[in-house]
Amino acid sequence: MKNESKLGVAVVGLGEYATTQLMPALKETTNCYLAALVSGTPEKLQQYKSEYNIPDTHLYSYDNYDAIADNEDIDIVYIVLPNSMHAEYTIRAARAGKHVICEKPMANTPAECREMIKVIEETGVRFSMGYRLHFDPFNKEMMRLGQQKVFGNIQKITLLDSKDLGEKKTWRVDKELAGGGPLMNYGVYCIQAALYVTGKLPVAVDAAYSPRTDKERFDEVEEGIKFTLHFDDGATADCECSYTKQQNLMNVRTENGWFQLEPAYEYEGLKGKTSEGDITFPTVNQQALQMDDFAKCIIENKPTRVPAEMGLRDVEIITAVYKAAEGKSRVEIKLEAFQTLAES
Repeated sequence: MKNESKLGVAVVGLGEYATTQLMPALKETTNCYLAALVSGTPEKLQQYKSEYNIPDTHLYSYDNYDAIADNEDIDIVYIVLPNSMHAEYTIRAARAGKHVICEKPMANTPAECREMIKVIEETGVRFSMGYRLHFDPFNKEMMRLGQQKVFGNIQKITLLDSKDLGEKKTWRVDKELAGGGPLMNYGVYCIQAALYVTGKLPVAVDAAYSPRTDKERFDEVEEGIKFTLHFDDGATADCECSYTKQQNLMNVRTENGWFQLEPAYEYEGLKGKTSEGDITFPTVNQQALQMDDFAKCIIENKPTRVPAEMGLRDVEIITAVYKAAEGKSRVEIKLEAFQTLAES
């Protein structure tokens, strides 16, 4: 029976993020609910079917994924798969007439992102990036402080996001699946923060790979990378992401003070400070806010603040960062087409 007051979400890919963050968050949402599951692992489907009371008719494998077109309970498909699968499963969802939320990065290449956008436009479905921090009060405050120049013009931003993978087996060190290393995973948060704090687009980037301390484990992707985004007003954003460090910081130095988050990009427990004192907000569920907002955008026919073009923009920047690291020289970034997103 179709739920008329909430939009149904099918979660595609039952990995750690889907099962420990997104699916629990869908118990807290008001505009959407968990309607269906898609996985290549039958045991996972059976496990979560019971936990979330999902009928057998709403369980799908990757082979019969296209049959979601016939399920009117599914309004939104949330793609939580390895990066190399984002384009295919977004396109198939759009052709099935379903709206899409896609985890970051949007895809491994700008060309894939453009193909996704082409099909989204052709089919008329709505698309949102899974950029949860746009709905987090601490990060929204960073946007306000930076874009409104509360402490004057921004001079230098430091953005660090690294997690030590340890010995954990993961597709994230597989170049074919991940497209790259920590830049594709955590670097997106650094790029996002640099842009939403300044409200500007970078014009150039310098980058260098960090030395490999584990050549066997990181034989396909970078272990770490440092890069500096340059803005046309002289501001810079120094960024680092790594799979063998623990870092989680956003620090913004300005003409008349500073503001920061540490940790900055986690699901909870964020801590904020400025040169004038602490920043405090009530605890929120970022994922619930993010999914509820997209459902509301669909219901009210309003644009999302994290559209496909933003996903493409960020993959264009990632591509430039890799080019700078490979060539060991500064690379200009031409992003004029994304000017309307500058303050998103």
